[in-house]
Amino acid sequence: MGPHPAVAAIRLAVRRVLHDILNDLSSEPSAASGPSAASGSPAASGRAVVAGQRSREPRTAPLVLVACSGGADSMALASALAFEAPKLGIRAGGVTVDHGLQPGSDLRAEEVALRLRELGLDPVDSVAVTVGREGGPEAAARDARYAALDAAAARHGADAILLGHTRDDQAETVLLGLARGSGIRSLSGMAAVSGAGGRYRRPFLQLDRQTARKACMVQSLPVWDDPHNADPAYTRSRLRHEGLPALEKALGKGVVEALARTAQLSRDDADALDTWARQAEASVRDAAGLLECAKLYALPPAVRRRILRQAAIEAGAPAGSLFARHIEEVDRLITGWRGQGVINLPGKVVAQRQGGRLVIRQG
Repeated sequence: MGPHPAVAAIRLAVRRVLHDILNDLSSEPSAASGPSAASGSPAASGRAVVAGQRSREPRTAPLVLVACSGGADSMALASALAFEAPKLGIRAGGVTVDHGLQPGSDLRAEEVALRLRELGLDPVDSVAVTVGREGGPEAAARDARYAALDAAAARHGADAILLGHTRDDQAETVLLGLARGSGIRSLSGMAAVSGAGGRYRRPFLQLDRQTARKACMVQSLPVWDDPHNADPAYTRSRLRHEGLPALEKALGKGVVEALARTAQLSRDDADALDTWARQAEASVRDAAGLLECAKLYALPPAVRRRILRQAAIEAGAPAGSLFARHIEEVDRLITGWRGQGVINLPGKVVAQRQGGRLVIRQG
């Protein structure tokens, strides 16, 4: 008799991702020396660095870490990684991050680390972080968490980190992007592969939250339900417990699946537009490298605004603080020119039109 369907589902999802990681690692040396590495893209340069580290530090087997909070999603992911990795010759480890936002969080993190070791994961880290205030509590905690995960990956020489985001998380992310009016990239939700060199992998984006919880239950895995996930002070919590149920009540079942589908379709479209914008950028700059307003005006708005956004980021505007309203103001220097003055952007970046050229620079 085989495993419970929920257990089989999470193991299959992890097995597929581990195969992808092995395939990426096997093709990395040629990628690091080929045209893609010379392109200067973040992904290419990230993979080249990782490959270089790997050549200097030979190991007997690749290492994959799982980020685990102790909740049902990440505990299910940890159990599947512990089961599947040895069969593929992969070492499996874990990291739990103590955000220090609740009393006793340090003890809870140690409990999670103990559970990961009991699953057979090694190495296992419990990392305490200090959460700042920039961008609000949720964003600040996320930034601190990813910084800690990046540091753990570097410390152990990990090839990838698995994250337990589910289809439900994806649906919530799409709705949050829709509420912000942030454009098609925000509607594309979370990528299955992200981070420098494809470090972060999300095996569960096609599985619902209940499948992960059921897998924990039938395997008798203890889970911890973060009270912040039910705290209405947090936007995502309100969306999870009030917004999505209201949508399903009004529109019927299947909303989560439809939103997750929207994320994938939006990502495909956004990737295509990003590629178009990268290819078009050189054609709208003059010999001095300045953006020519007449040539920008001739581009489709979606392509033009991507070029403007990238130019602002390159000038020093933080990507996380650069919103659609900022780009729209800059875009009006091209499409609605009436002699406007300087446009102030985040990061002390300014944009202004001068003699038919768009200048975006540090103020």
